[in-house]
Amino acid sequence: MSQGHQSHPHPGTVYLVGAGPGDPGLITVRGTECLAQADVVLYDGLVNPLLLRLTNGRCERTARVRRQGTEFTSQETINERLIAEARAGHCVVRLKGGDPYIFGRGSEEAAALQAAGIPFEVVPGITAATGAGEYAGFSFTHRDTTSAVAFVTGHEDPTRDHSRIDYQALAAFPGTLVFYMGLGRVREICSSLTSADLPESTPAALICHASLPTQQVIEGTLGTLADLAHSRALKPPSLIVVGQCVLQRQSLCWFERLPLFGLSIGITRPEGQVDEIVREVVRLGGEPVLMPLLKIAPVDPEQEQVVAESLNGLRHYDWLVFTSVNGVQEFFRHLHLSGRDSRALGQTRIAAIGTSTSDSLKTFGLLPDLVPPTFQAESLAEVLVDSAGNQKVLWIRASRGRDVLPKALRVAGIAVEELIVYESRDIDAISPEVLNRIRSTTLHWIGLSSPAMARRLAVLLEQAEIQLSSVATRFASISPLTSDAARNAGIPIAAEARVATWQSLLHAISQAKTMRSDD
Repeated sequence: MSQGHQSHPHPGTVYLVGAGPGDPGLITVRGTECLAQADVVLYDGLVNPLLLRLTNGRCERTARVRRQGTEFTSQETINERLIAEARAGHCVVRLKGGDPYIFGRGSEEAAALQAAGIPFEVVPGITAATGAGEYAGFSFTHRDTTSAVAFVTGHEDPTRDHSRIDYQALAAFPGTLVFYMGLGRVREICSSLTSADLPESTPAALICHASLPTQQVIEGTLGTLADLAHSRALKPPSLIVVGQCVLQRQSLCWFERLPLFGLSIGITRPEGQVDEIVREVVRLGGEPVLMPLLKIAPVDPEQEQVVAESLNGLRHYDWLVFTSVNGVQEFFRHLHLSGRDSRALGQTRIAAIGTSTSDSLKTFGLLPDLVPPTFQAESLAEVLVDSAGNQKVLWIRASRGRDVLPKALRVAGIAVEELIVYESRDIDAISPEVLNRIRSTTLHWIGLSSPAMARRLAVLLEQAEIQLSSVATRFASISPLTSDAARNAGIPIAAEARVATWQSLLHAISQAKTMRSDD
């Protein structure tokens, strides 16, 4: 037993979960359920880190190949860790790229658990070959051309005296051949097949980083593929595909045509407010890079008391005004802590600044009575002046922000009070990983969704000694106000949303990408 783990009278269960080929949306429903209940997650190097957002468990990376400074972890050590964590009573998820049993050594882990008397469950995943083929535009089987497919390892156990791969049989195989982990042996694999009398003209392709925005596909033949691969700076994971299905790519390739394919996009919203945006970026073929510039925190105990007193007097207000999703969520958190729910609002009318805020209200069973045509405080003030008259307004807000709304209402003679329900605080620094990506031009875009974020980004980049004039990263803004704040801070804006939503911001980025491609 590993040091530091005490035996538990009832061992936990180990779940061997397939994470899929890379796209985080390809994990199974059962896989997400296991992650949600996990105490410990041991994940391998091929797992998309975005999947770790699905768990609150302690996450540890294991790597069975030394790459980019990672520590090598032997299979025996992994087996021992699984057993020790389970014996300590923990629910353990072993998260593996692709499928646990298809060239994933999951069966070895299962056998070790079985021998140790540890209960386990295997959760299948979309194997890399299936994901790679369909994201690259290859249908491995087709009723008119191919009725079989063979999965072959391109990286055998180095301790064996001889290869177990029968290239004569593979050359005679009437179907598609898919070689896993073959990037380093592509010339040897192609040569072995042609030596076994498979024609050099046989279509062949190499797929790297399948189902990810960094996906690369090289098409050729058995006679040309090795040279084509050598001329490109390719990195694993990879698969080699041999067969007529390679010719289908032009008509079946869909993934690389997605509007954000190949783009990495910095999402600057606070943690806890990014899940929907992350899903949208992935759905559009891009890579979301989390880089929060602000953080949301509860108010201090003194302000908690102020909030509680205001909630007791809700019946005295004619309007509640919400100008952010955070405001909605924190208001109802306070309301629920007081033992009440939406019924406490009675006949109070509700105004919301935009679709995101409106959608957040809907999760609490409420439809706003008023949403301005333009999602900014000036527009909200204008329509409220027409609707509220001499009624009393309570603005639900953060600890800081623009005061355009209350000023405009007071000028119009409307009684407005402000209730701070959460703290908005600056992030101290951008993570080193993100800063390195900005310096190395591997972060293509950064999205800015408020003037405060634009100003904070300028400060943090200056602290990191990054000159905006020297980076290739482009910046997109959610609104004219945000664009003005960014430019005043020295940040050039290359794209601006038509509507103040992240969906519109992403569309603006895709349009800017298309225009640059046309140039």
